[in-house]
Amino acid sequence: MVAEFNGAATFVEENYGESELAKRFGVRRYPAIFVNDVLVATPKDFGFYGSGEGENNGRYAPIRSAASHAKFRADLSKAIALFVAGRKTDAKAMAAPADTGEVAALPPISVTDLDGKMLTSADLAGRVVLVDFWATWCPPCRGTMAWLGRVKERYGDKVAVVTFALESDEADVRRLAGEMKLPFRWAMRTPDILRAFGDVSAVPTLLVFDANGRNAAAFYGSTEKIHAEADAKLATLIK
Repeated sequence: MVAEFNGAATFVEENYGESELAKRFGVRRYPAIFVNDVLVATPKDFGFYGSGEGENNGRYAPIRSAASHAKFRADLSKAIALFVAGRKTDAKAMAAPADTGEVAALPPISVTDLDGKMLTSADLAGRVVLVDFWATWCPPCRGTMAWLGRVKERYGDKVAVVTFALESDEADVRRLAGEMKLPFRWAMRTPDILRAFGDVSAVPTLLVFDANGRNAAAFYGSTEKIHAEADAKLATLIK
């Protein structure tokens, strides 16, 4: 499609969790399609919904159908053509809503952890809280948890680390928690947690809340760059 514009358009592919443009728009799921700084399509547009959000009713769903492909291609081509013609305002009118789903503050928590102890919001009050969503089948998640272990060792009781496993068997979660021996509160993502935090469709997802419970940052993926960015953020939150 880009080739149709005879050099006036360029295709750029960015890795999940590493797109500065996606971060600026608060896009927390992929695929996301931008034309310059206009968000043209989100996962929901393709019918990629998370648990409890409905299914297969996005603008371009079902994406496997020829008609959906044609509609997406036509809309994307129109957005590119508007930019090429210098009609940025018209292109912005086609923008899709970001709909990040991120919570603005640490929601009320009441869940039994893997040790059989109740974990509530009161246990986390007054500390910087890191909430990690992960899965046993996700190798990069282990890198994030190892990094979180170093964070906990560095800051001690100034931070609280809570991990919620999703799409994983509890027996596998218990085994991995026992192997890693990290000082976290390990728990399974329950229906109540799903309702509280909303859909988390990518792992690892790390949400950072300041000592007053406000959402301070969100990180997706597990790379040295992301961990360095999270380290820098934590340094500003923990005095």
